[in-house]
Amino acid sequence: MEFLARVPKKKMMTSTGLKIFSTILLLSILTSSSAIDVLTINQTIRDGDTIVSSNNEFELGFFSPGRSTNRYVGIWFKKKSYGTTVWVANRNTPLNNTSGMLRIDNKAIVLFANASNTIIWSSDSSTFVNNPVAQLLDTGNLVFRDEQEGGPENFVWQSFDYPGDNVLPGMKFGKDLVTGRQWCYSSWKSLDDPSTGSYIYRMDTHGYPQIMVWKGSELQARTGPWVGNRFSGDPVPKSNRIYINEFFIDQREIYYTYHLFNTSSTTPVTRLILDPNGSLHRLIWNYQDQEWTTYLTLLVNDCDRYASCGQYATCDVNSSPKCACLRGFKPKIPEKWEAADWTDGCVRLNPLDCGHGDGFIKYMGVKLPDTRQSWYNLSMSLKECKSMCLKNCNCTAYSNINVENGGSGCLLWFAELMDIEGYTEDAQTIYVRMPASELDESKRSRVRQILVISITVPVAAMSAFILLHLFKKRKLNRRGKLSSNAEENLKLPLFDFRRIANCTTNFSQNNKIGEGGFGPVYKGMLEDGQLVAVKRLSDSSRQGIDEFKNEVSLIAKLQHRNLVSLLGYCIEEQEKILIYEYMPNKSLDSFIFDKEKRSLADWQRYYSIINGVARGLLYLHQDSKLRIIHRDLKASNILLDLDMNPKISDFGMARSFGGSQTEANTTRVVGTYGYMSPEYAIDGLFSTKSDVYSFGVLLLEILSGEKNRCFEHPDHNLNLLGHAWRCFNEDKLTELVDRAILESSNQHEVFRVIQVGLLCVQEYPEDRPDMSSVVMMLSSKIALPIPKKPGFFTERKRHERDYSSSKHTLSSSNEYSITTIAPR
Repeated sequence: MEFLARVPKKKMMTSTGLKIFSTILLLSILTSSSAIDVLTINQTIRDGDTIVSSNNEFELGFFSPGRSTNRYVGIWFKKKSYGTTVWVANRNTPLNNTSGMLRIDNKAIVLFANASNTIIWSSDSSTFVNNPVAQLLDTGNLVFRDEQEGGPENFVWQSFDYPGDNVLPGMKFGKDLVTGRQWCYSSWKSLDDPSTGSYIYRMDTHGYPQIMVWKGSELQARTGPWVGNRFSGDPVPKSNRIYINEFFIDQREIYYTYHLFNTSSTTPVTRLILDPNGSLHRLIWNYQDQEWTTYLTLLVNDCDRYASCGQYATCDVNSSPKCACLRGFKPKIPEKWEAADWTDGCVRLNPLDCGHGDGFIKYMGVKLPDTRQSWYNLSMSLKECKSMCLKNCNCTAYSNINVENGGSGCLLWFAELMDIEGYTEDAQTIYVRMPASELDESKRSRVRQILVISITVPVAAMSAFILLHLFKKRKLNRRGKLSSNAEENLKLPLFDFRRIANCTTNFSQNNKIGEGGFGPVYKGMLEDGQLVAVKRLSDSSRQGIDEFKNEVSLIAKLQHRNLVSLLGYCIEEQEKILIYEYMPNKSLDSFIFDKEKRSLADWQRYYSIINGVARGLLYLHQDSKLRIIHRDLKASNILLDLDMNPKISDFGMARSFGGSQTEANTTRVVGTYGYMSPEYAIDGLFSTKSDVYSFGVLLLEILSGEKNRCFEHPDHNLNLLGHAWRCFNEDKLTELVDRAILESSNQHEVFRVIQVGLLCVQEYPEDRPDMSSVVMMLSSKIALPIPKKPGFFTERKRHERDYSSSKHTLSSSNEYSITTIAPR
């Protein structure tokens, strides 16, 4: 296959020239141990020069791919498969002649077009390095580091963080959940053009992780979730002594990688390559034939195309027709199904009847469905997994996560089952929820259910009696650590723990409506029928007794239509529970970052939400008895009631001021990356202007439908704030605003709100308006000043940050909150 080897162009040689070249080649092999693998600040690589890794495996220099005459800086194999390119620096900014120069300064590796110092490409590192060197490692990784600090592994930039179409051993494929960096792979446009092509492989971390293949904005295919030794949709790995697959997941990173068993000169080399047509191949270097041999090819048949058979259907290329509804389902549109259009999928013959005999049908040998709306636990048993799914009426299926060593882990689905492929012996097992009428043993299961009830009810009654006795006995000893003075000042109902447990059905998973940084939130109903939201702080919660007292005391004193109402609290032994008014439309982040939900509201609804949050924040800063700095204002902390009115929530990290005080300094920074102002994140200085900055970020997120820290743009590396500022300066604000908003709005009004948002996120707090001015700007047509540069308008490199002293907790919006970083 032509794409497997891309060799730098060479001119035809005469026989004499060939002899000279052979002599030079022989000498280079004999002296390979002295190959130069570093570029220092006093050196320059010009077109024709190269540096070579110490083991002579990889080479870096200028090349032209295929029939192209453009020049690029790249890394290619040298000793094996000479010229096979694995990485390109300036893939989207080619040189049109041979005048290019590569050199380094104290901050970056830089490619210049000519002697005039026109920059074509840079490694984009802003960390100052005292003794900089660029080094090509034996792994094929180009690193930028300090020559006198810690060796090759102590780098400030590496090419492995900016992959192209090749995956080499040791490279990561996934996402850094702290910095938001994604290690994803994109195809070349063609064999002659290494610029970013149509296809991209990206790890999706919504639900249980899986790798998805996109062509532009269209989802093409997916691998399925990781199942212990591979991704569910991949072929079972052959027995090999070449490489080891690894999958890593925690609260900081999720990624796939692989390593060679050993790195001797005779070990077969393997790599993954994404070709211009969107196919991913694993290749092995064949020493005997001196060529790359295809070991595995992913996504090779019609059933690999995403959702080709729709929901609740399986796709099998060996069957005719290839699509079939799962048992107990029928085609949603029979006419289209008969015409071989299966994309609408299938629907149930009979509805589920939660709690009255639902069961499961087992399907073996399938590629597991799309997991973007799933939940997982890595240690739970299959039996526990089944029980959890059965108790939750929204659960549609369950499965093991790890197929090795007898199986472990639990994976639950909470949506229609999409993109199932089967049946093969090397795939996995899934248990699909079905009503009793569709189960073979439904009658016998009813009998068993009656027997179980007849036995368990008396036992449960006896157990309840014993527990009640113990509960009453210990009740006086289970009061928490709130002081008597604090309790007197709160003037809020103190709820009994048993009452809270009853109203949430003993904190049932069926009643769970969210998971915040401090613990789960449950929906409950009090004895009088009032719906409530119960926030139960977990044992591992970052919110201790002080934060709990802070939240209770603050909210108890606040009364405003745009602040959430606290109805009571419970504190017994280790339990710390808050009872709020119930918000049926959940949090703002679940609304604005969901493309389907966004389209349900017009601009006036968004404008009303923006004004409501602004008025709530103005009340905190100016109109309440105490001046209150929220310190963690973000989309997930804005709740929406039945009429979509916004209410600011989560005051655990808020600080109150008296008198004329407006700012303070702390060594305990709290908040969420992407929303914190520069002076607060860096120096620990917080004020009303810190909240103004967070409000500005929130405002721009509402208008664009994009998260500040997760924002990506093909033309630059700016975050959402930087993109908004760039659009404002270039008079291209339509590129920033979500289309649904533009189509339902007065553009002048929308653009005015963008300007207000940019005024709120200006770098220096003294330049930002206070909330009274913001409310006036939003509600009037007064002239607005021109905003200055935003703070944190571009993403900083993760190597600049020190996370060793911080704790990170996953919030309900899939962001990370920082809690204990001392200012620099």
